[in-house]
Amino acid sequence: MTPIEVTAILPVFNDRQALSRAIPESLAALSAITKGFELVIAEDGSTDGSADLVREYALKDTRVRLAHNDERLGRGRALTRVMQEKGGPIICYYDVDLATDMRHLPALIQSIRDGYDVTTGSRLLPDSMVVRSEKRELPSRVYNWLVRWILGSTLHDHQCGFKAFRRDSVLRVLPSVRADHWFWDTELLVRAQKNGLRVREFPVQWTEGKGTTVRLKDILRMGSSIIHLWWQLHVAKN
Repeated sequence: MTPIEVTAILPVFNDRQALSRAIPESLAALSAITKGFELVIAEDGSTDGSADLVREYALKDTRVRLAHNDERLGRGRALTRVMQEKGGPIICYYDVDLATDMRHLPALIQSIRDGYDVTTGSRLLPDSMVVRSEKRELPSRVYNWLVRWILGSTLHDHQCGFKAFRRDSVLRVLPSVRADHWFWDTELLVRAQKNGLRVREFPVQWTEGKGTTVRLKDILRMGSSIIHLWWQLHVAKN
């Protein structure tokens, strides 16, 4: 049996329709990168039959595994749970709508093979190719500018759902990450930099998924999360 090199994770909440495309495309993309991989669906308390669909795939292909939560934990905590389980030395995750073009997956994995601890796709670098509505573009740029200014990050895009990690490196950082949902990505990247991990950011082609929205309360919540993390890092010192 081929040892697992890559554990790929799809965070899912009521995404049965997207899964029907994401699972087969993921299997094809990962198969072209390595023979040793597993595809873990971090299914976070869905009510639309997402878990049942994954179970059907798992019966046909042992490389597919379901990580089911009876009650919703939040995207960040669901990802943390899977990342802390036994798996390959390389961990990656990406959004189930495949908003980031899967042709970038080999480069994502290769960066970790080349010695980086963390690698992340970016929609905000000069060579990035992005199809996104203006109502999401401006808040994203303002948010990421605030993260750079207030939290001292050197990265341009903290929320792109297309990331990979060296397992032993990220496991040293995860216990300090307190966010449980959308801010989790940002906090993990900021703390990884504070801990001296080698982080690579590279441009990707990204297309906004259908039905994705940014609400005012989401923007306000993310803004308050930036301030809270600054307080933890500089005042509470944790």
